Amino acid sequence: MEARAHNPRRAYWLKTLHQWHWISSALCLLGMLLFAATGFTLNHASQIEARPAVTAKKDALPDALRAELATLHADEDSASDPLPPDVRSWIRDALQVDVGARAAEWSPEEVYVALPRPGGDAWLRIDRGNGEVEYELTDRGWISYLNDLHKGRNTGAAWSWFIDLFAAACLIFSITGLFILKMHAANRPTTWPIVGLGVLIPFLLAILFIH
Repeated sequence: MEARAHNPRRAYWLKTLHQWHWISSALCLLGMLLFAATGFTLNHASQIEARPAVTAKKDALPDALRAELATLHADEDSASDPLPPDVRSWIRDALQVDVGARAAEWSPEEVYVALPRPGGDAWLRIDRGNGEVEYELTDRGWISYLNDLHKGRNTGAAWSWFIDLFAAACLIFSITGLFILKMHAANRPTTWPIVGLGVLIPFLLAILFIH
């Protein structure tokens, strides 16, 4: 009688756990493939040859924009205001570069805008004396791009939120999987030895081989 009373409860929790398990696994699928693959490429980064491609562009500001730029923060070394909208618009049209409203480093001699990105780097410099504009883009390839996605390097707020949500979904996937193992463990005697081995191996490696 007691075993029968517990069966509906067990069936309910097993069904609920399976539901949360498959939903979280579906949400994690692409992320887990990405993070597993980039875990391998990051671990062997020194053995994977990268061939950066550098793109450089140069132009000169029109006189009107150069004069406008000369009036801004002329005597300041620590200003961080973005470039004026009309200067940004000219750069977008002339160089096909969108600097947006990123903070710029102003000095009496030049204005420098750092444009970091996943898988590479970029910067833009404006000489305040002659109006010369220099832009350089370094692209380290798609493996470096995916590695930076793994690390959340220069990926912006949206990707940072994705990593947080992905981590939460992975926790749900792992915890529900553990409870499902517990509910089936009585009929599978190797369950807990295998789980214990999965915990013990990384623990021993960390204690014995990581200095």
